Amino acid sequence: MFNKILIANRGEIAARIIRACKEMGIKTVAVYSEADALAPYVWLADEAALLGPAPSAESYLRIDKIIDIAQQLACDAIHPGYGFLAENAEFAEAVAAAGITFIGPTAATIRTMGSKTAARSAMEAVGVPVVPGYQEGGSDDELIKAAADVGFPLLVKATAGGGGKGMRIVHDPTELPSAINSAKSEALNSFGDEQIFLERLIEQPHHIEFQIFGDQYGTIVHLYERECSIQRRHQKIVEEAPSPLLEQNTDLRQRMGQAAVAAAQATGYVNAGTVEFLADDAGNFYFLEMNTRLQVEHPVTELVTGVDLVKLQIRIAAGKPLPFTQTDLSQRGHAIECRIYAEDPANGFLPSIGQIHLVQEPVGPGIRVDSGVTSGDKVSIHYDPMLAKLIVLGDNRSDAIAKMLHALREYVILGDLVTNIRYLWDLLDHDAFRAGHTTTDFVEHHLPTWQSAQAEVPDEVLLAAALTELTTCRTQQADIALQTVDDPFSPWKELSGFRIGA
Repeated sequence: MFNKILIANRGEIAARIIRACKEMGIKTVAVYSEADALAPYVWLADEAALLGPAPSAESYLRIDKIIDIAQQLACDAIHPGYGFLAENAEFAEAVAAAGITFIGPTAATIRTMGSKTAARSAMEAVGVPVVPGYQEGGSDDELIKAAADVGFPLLVKATAGGGGKGMRIVHDPTELPSAINSAKSEALNSFGDEQIFLERLIEQPHHIEFQIFGDQYGTIVHLYERECSIQRRHQKIVEEAPSPLLEQNTDLRQRMGQAAVAAAQATGYVNAGTVEFLADDAGNFYFLEMNTRLQVEHPVTELVTGVDLVKLQIRIAAGKPLPFTQTDLSQRGHAIECRIYAEDPANGFLPSIGQIHLVQEPVGPGIRVDSGVTSGDKVSIHYDPMLAKLIVLGDNRSDAIAKMLHALREYVILGDLVTNIRYLWDLLDHDAFRAGHTTTDFVEHHLPTWQSAQAEVPDEVLLAAALTELTTCRTQQADIALQTVDDPFSPWKELSGFRIGA
């Protein structure tokens, strides 16, 4: 087993990995930018090293600095978390070349599955259904010509990257030229690659992904599905397991699970990964992409299967075999995850930055918070605005929804910023969500003009205001004392208990 692991990430996922390492008796090294010097994950680690200034390009994306720190501090493995360099084949190669273990799949797998067009070709070769499209590349004129065969509405998609960047929905042929230009521009700025392809738009689908795991001895299993259909700007905000759709269609679950394992086998997959699909109510499903890393939403799988995915990642990277077979795995209960963002849902989900004065997390049976912030932290413009993940486990879906609503009511984040907590509460309390009608257009269809309802000021806010006022008064008194200390008749001259009029 490893002696020391460097976590090449920040925030809640860095803290999550550090805690898993502590439970396994493995020492940890945190790396941080100047903006994260006081972040909670930094003091959780056994050692910490400064990477550089706040911008990611000068800190968390510096492969050379990360490997140099790992070598100086005698780390024998690096965990990339998710985001940043987690799906960067060059990083995985550089780590291996330095004689350090990369906790994840091979660089070759990352490279193949990191290209959406290469991944589509690999899936077609093993019979996994893919969304009809055109991936041959070419000039803008060739793409426009091919669009007629793909059919409208369609998606213009970046070949590299993810997170909805470099993606445009086109309903009418006249919109296609501008969509191609803007998608190329965004893809180039985001991923350094302007290559795009066309894909038919599957309307009102369910976004369902399967967690897969492979060891170094050829064994590959899936740990069932997560439904990730609740999205804004093509980015997930609520995930759950099991999927409401697949609970009604166990045959579809079996076929999708088999396809996910086949997809992993086609690439000789090792360690944790996720195969993402689009599915419809008629029982059709299509390969979307494969993420060659741990997912943000991995906790819901952990809660329903009882498997610690981070510990399993570390053990697999250390050469251990999978400790179970497919028949050993099952799901128990129902888990839901809400991503807590510093953003304004009433204003196009724009990120919100500022000082956090108070964080009060919900507690109780079946409630878990994976957080990257604490009271006194600042949310900056430099990184993703996700503050934490709130996850609950219930006996069934109705119980999980009730528990999540309770947890959201108990979650307090006060500061000079806006969060999406109230928005998430209204979303989960919506009749359509309760009924399991969770398709990727849910937000646009059911909450298109959401505004926060006026409510009584919570007791926590009144208490914080009172404490702030008290602190201000004490500060003013101290200022007066400093100003009058030379006045021999000042009542502030000595702290004698003097009171005016007493």
